[in-house]
Amino acid sequence: MAKHLFLLLTVFLLSGYLGMAQIPATGDSLLKGLRSGHPRLLATQEDFSRVAAERNTDPYVKSAFQQLYREGEEILNAAPSRYVIPDGLRLLATSRRVADRVSTLGFLYRVTGEKRFAKRAWEELEAASRFPDWNPKHFLDVGEMTFAFALGYDWLFDYCNAEQQQVIRSAIMDKGLSRALLAYEGLATHDKSWWTDVPHNWNQVCNGGIGTGALAIADEEPALAAFILKNVLQRLPLAMKHFAPDGAWNEGPGYWSYATRYNVFIISSLESRLGHDFGLSEMEGFSKTGLFPLYLNSPVNKSFNYADGGDGPIAAAQLFWFAKRFRLPEVARYLYRFKPADPFALLWYDADLIKSSGKLAPDSYFRMAEVVTMRSRWDDSLATYVAFKAGDNKANHSHLDLGSFVLDALGERWIMDLGADNYNIPAYFSSGRKGKRWVYYRTRAEGHNTLVVQPGAEPDQDPEAEAKVTQFSSRPEAAYGITDLTAAYAGRASSVKRGIALADHRRAVVVEDELAFTRPEEVYWFAHTRAEITLSADKRTAVLSRQGKKYAATLVYPAGAVFGIMPAVPLPSSPHPAENNPNRGLRKLSIHLSGVKQTRIVVIFHPADLHVSTGFSRPLEDWKR
Repeated sequence: MAKHLFLLLTVFLLSGYLGMAQIPATGDSLLKGLRSGHPRLLATQEDFSRVAAERNTDPYVKSAFQQLYREGEEILNAAPSRYVIPDGLRLLATSRRVADRVSTLGFLYRVTGEKRFAKRAWEELEAASRFPDWNPKHFLDVGEMTFAFALGYDWLFDYCNAEQQQVIRSAIMDKGLSRALLAYEGLATHDKSWWTDVPHNWNQVCNGGIGTGALAIADEEPALAAFILKNVLQRLPLAMKHFAPDGAWNEGPGYWSYATRYNVFIISSLESRLGHDFGLSEMEGFSKTGLFPLYLNSPVNKSFNYADGGDGPIAAAQLFWFAKRFRLPEVARYLYRFKPADPFALLWYDADLIKSSGKLAPDSYFRMAEVVTMRSRWDDSLATYVAFKAGDNKANHSHLDLGSFVLDALGERWIMDLGADNYNIPAYFSSGRKGKRWVYYRTRAEGHNTLVVQPGAEPDQDPEAEAKVTQFSSRPEAAYGITDLTAAYAGRASSVKRGIALADHRRAVVVEDELAFTRPEEVYWFAHTRAEITLSADKRTAVLSRQGKKYAATLVYPAGAVFGIMPAVPLPSSPHPAENNPNRGLRKLSIHLSGVKQTRIVVIFHPADLHVSTGFSRPLEDWKR
């Protein structure tokens, strides 16, 4: 420990301070306003006392607290976490377990005063303090563990004696901050510094956890804390700028939840510890980002799970923070529906916001992420919902999914995104044009609800391609978006455009593609589903059946084309790695065209008993009429 601390302080003293517009020039001024006493990270005793009172008066708080109390009692009987890296790379499951246990037990201690919860939290921290390290080769593990220890140091401070406080503080410095300092200075071995300046979730999680650790020990180690915070405040905006201009996140809703959790942790800790956040929460788009999960959540509580994500709803505790911080009652009411039993949700919950009125537009276009969502109605599980994306195939966790969409209606998800594959399969994160990531079905275009042109062993969209939504319209009777996908098929296409409309008084969904190639090409159109598919005699109508409900797809154009039914597996000419997910129970509706030089593909989705007559089957240039 002493060796690491000596190295930490040597690096600190030799390197000097980094400048930034809103960051004070000296450590003393950076830490000006440091709040005394404990607790003071993310919450004060006033916040815990409010929860203690509301658990007797507010039905949600009462129910959620009772669930947390039961979970806390279960933790009392569980053994402390052990140092386990089951996949040879990640300690992350252990770091998260420690963070979850410490936050739950610390919260219960602060609310109830029952020392048995503080005692068990200390046992968890003591066990993790004895780990040989917190696995800096996968720095998310360090970021989350440092956050856990920061919270434990602050929330348990008046329970722990001086020796216990020293154990926690030393672990924060030795296993957390010292490793971060080496990374900030580019001195970390084995390429452990790359995370410091990245524009994605690693930035917020690692810098957020490390920054919270620095705030926890700022009284005892002010110079070190100030230096760490200068680095954190310089680097966080490199990721946060991607919330602009509308609050979207190009890694998808799942990683939105992960990134914003730690983004809010550090901002909330800065505010509770210092009284301000150095302008972080004022960055463009951040005040709107709480709305992003609402629009990506469908009427059946499934996310539009593009990139490496699952399709579950985003019911993240920080949504209460966004609602309270930026006066977004609709965000508070959204999360309230899920009644999360989460310590941070209860700390950030504002009952008055639930009672406030607010109304959201039914449709949204999120620029930069290039995502469009449209729905027939809010607060109706039977409503029709369609969401699609253009975006950037280079974005972290991206798939080759430009043009892909999901569709819900009648209380079911009819067209789905398959989500992530196993993170531990070979070269899963090897991206770029030569990346081996693109051999896996779930990351390729053929594993999504988009177009595949001249399939083969190569990536079936350009991994470097970006695509924009070129038109977006939202009116009471209809909404639509059009995207230019030409770059995704570079070298083959002179023009590829996809338009998706919620039409016919928002009862039907039109998917229209306009294709022009430099030479005749083979084209596949795919839509994945869990439903059973039955084709009409002419194969121009497909009826999807699920849970006793029926939904139809009608092939309007081109004449002579037909639907097919295919398994959710690679095409014969595509790579077939043994590690591919078998996608059992899934299939895809398909259209296969050969020798295409120029054509349109028009498919209308609609309730099986609805006769559809929509003007949106005309060429895309006429949609805005």
